[in-house]
Amino acid sequence: MQPTLKPLCLLVMQAVSCFAYAAAGPDPAALPEQPALDAVPAPVQPAPPLASAPAAVLVETFGRGQSRQVQNISRIELSKLLPGTSPLKALERLPGVSFQAADSFGIYEWSVRFNVRGFSQSQLGFTLDNVPLGDMSYGNNNGLQVTRAVSSENVVRVSLSQGAGALGTASTSNLGGTVQFVMQEPHDEFGTAVVQTFGANDTSRTFARVDTGELPGGGKFYLSGTRQRAGKWKGEGSHDQEQFNFRFQQPIGDHSLSGFYNQSDRIERDYQDLSLAMLPKVGYDFDYYAPDWERAVAAARGVYSGGVTTKDDAYFLGRGLRKDGLGSLVLDLDFGAGFGFKGTLYTHNHQGQGHWYTPYAASSATVPISIRASEYDIHRRGVVLDLSWERGMHALKAGMWSETNAHDFSRNFYAVAGPEDTGRFLTAPSSRAFFQSFDTSTRQFYVQDTISMADGRFKVNAGFKSPKVTIDATSVLGTRAAGSITAEKSFLPQAGAIYALNKDDEIFGSASKNMRAYQPGAAGPFSQTQAAFDLGKANLKPETSTSVDLGYRFRRNTLQGSVAVYRADFSDRQLSVATCSGIAGCPSTLVNVGKVLTTGMEASAMWKMSKDFSWFNSVTYNDSTYKSNYMDNGVLIKAAGKQVVDTPRTMLTSELNYENKNVFGRVGVKHTGKRYYTFLNDAGVDSYLMASMSAGYKLQSVWRLKDVTFQLHVNNLFDKQYISTIGSNGFVKSDPNGTYATLLTGAPRQVFFSIGAKI
Repeated sequence: MQPTLKPLCLLVMQAVSCFAYAAAGPDPAALPEQPALDAVPAPVQPAPPLASAPAAVLVETFGRGQSRQVQNISRIELSKLLPGTSPLKALERLPGVSFQAADSFGIYEWSVRFNVRGFSQSQLGFTLDNVPLGDMSYGNNNGLQVTRAVSSENVVRVSLSQGAGALGTASTSNLGGTVQFVMQEPHDEFGTAVVQTFGANDTSRTFARVDTGELPGGGKFYLSGTRQRAGKWKGEGSHDQEQFNFRFQQPIGDHSLSGFYNQSDRIERDYQDLSLAMLPKVGYDFDYYAPDWERAVAAARGVYSGGVTTKDDAYFLGRGLRKDGLGSLVLDLDFGAGFGFKGTLYTHNHQGQGHWYTPYAASSATVPISIRASEYDIHRRGVVLDLSWERGMHALKAGMWSETNAHDFSRNFYAVAGPEDTGRFLTAPSSRAFFQSFDTSTRQFYVQDTISMADGRFKVNAGFKSPKVTIDATSVLGTRAAGSITAEKSFLPQAGAIYALNKDDEIFGSASKNMRAYQPGAAGPFSQTQAAFDLGKANLKPETSTSVDLGYRFRRNTLQGSVAVYRADFSDRQLSVATCSGIAGCPSTLVNVGKVLTTGMEASAMWKMSKDFSWFNSVTYNDSTYKSNYMDNGVLIKAAGKQVVDTPRTMLTSELNYENKNVFGRVGVKHTGKRYYTFLNDAGVDSYLMASMSAGYKLQSVWRLKDVTFQLHVNNLFDKQYISTIGSNGFVKSDPNGTYATLLTGAPRQVFFSIGAKI
């Protein structure tokens, strides 16, 4: 007999929605777009046309058949988001996920923060079609943000594995889980798709794609181009990007050859980092001085106005420039008799600069400001190999990943004569602060067996991986550290099991141990002085985690959901503690705070209320605390028992969807609990509630156009003020007066309109 779940689930869903309604009074502030979930990771299903938003159906949403917590966002739901929205932001409705950004698209990289069950973005793993994207952090040393790796319209699925990622994932940062982005395959028929978006702050985004359809010999490919100009919601400037994607697929008998090459050129003007003490004086709309050059010059000379009281309250402007080329070639072989092989070759070239007009370095006797530029280069080459063999009750997998990465990181200063246009890659610096070069070698092997028993109702999997990462650092100029370090573990085990109670109910569990390799570049051991590095090298240990999941999944005719509990023991947690204002660029202090313990519970359910209505709810309780005190320059910092920075304890999501043949829409809310940006928890930001909505109308054909879709998107529905990103300039041990500028405010209510069609 099946358990009767609907009364319990409806009670939970009602409680979540009532909580959201109650919270909207005292402290609502807006939620970005909320997508819906899709099926478990499986062979990619044909995607809907790019310009359409197909009818809603009750699809499998909760990782059915997986021994760990796995959830997905499908192309169907991605197509309903504001075009250009980061695929990473699409995951924010899932339990355990906190996503923050200062813009409505979730693409402003300085502000993007992604957290899963208390693990920060730099402690997760990310891939695109099996190609590693590194940890996608700002100032990256081994990857890039997904918004530069691929246009969002070409993403067919996003898969999140909380806790334990797949053993074969090409990542050495996945302590707390993995996110896998999957590109859309070329269509079988010739066609052209166009999507045009415009709206708040003169935003304009154009996406166009041409599919060749199946060619003689069975091959097919597509080419797409994107141009985006997203105006800032406060201050001067915009977030601009040009992007080209190419993907092909060629069958070779029972085998296939496929690949992609994606290119991106992005420049974004920054939002000013703020402090808690500044907000009452200057307001949430305060930004960089630009275009007011004279005010910036006066402030650099100590003459302040308009609520500003220090040099670090504001600067003239900041910006980030990024150019990337990412490509892969995939050979997929089917030998029959259960044997398979997949080999992925990839390459990534990156050039980046971050500009900050600093009042701490003069250009001349008459100009007390210069440009401080952080400069990055990445040249990666790698291969991912996977073997599979199915025989009887066993499904064996084994593979390896190898990568070489040459990464340069430098800090230069450029003289300026005034407010001239410097929105380009700068050369010939007037002075140089430091220059570091890193050669990183990565090798990782894995093996796994899945055993199916009891007519497939009971499955057990077990395996291990063995990573080794060596960094050779050279200090060409300056006092930052050089040397060689290796992070390796010969045996990192993972095991899981799933038991189907019946065709609709299953229980699952998994346990895994993972390691995060050291980081070169702007963060990690080499961001210290040589003296600090030499002093701590002997005791340096890579971060490790042991994660355990237990859960239950269910589905009925109109209702499905899951409940999970988890625990993660985190050892040798490394904290990079800021020692001065971000623009001063002082070497950081790297401290080992020992252990962190995370325990939590998450639940989610979707109810198909009628043919046209569906209701999704999720709730998360996550307790992540430091379990050890630590020493900082001989001073004992009593962090034990404090909440981990940028980790809310509670999150709740509620979303109502409507869809019929022509009309569709959604309204969603998300509550995010209080977050701290100091290790002693003496400074943080309050909880908030965000709301958003969208509505659309679709037509099968208009004249020669097909799948014509009109969509209206409203973010921050109630136009509330809130703080989105914390830690933009890093985290500090204490800030009792709220003077450390490391906060970014969220976007106000913004309205966008998009129209799409196929030809």
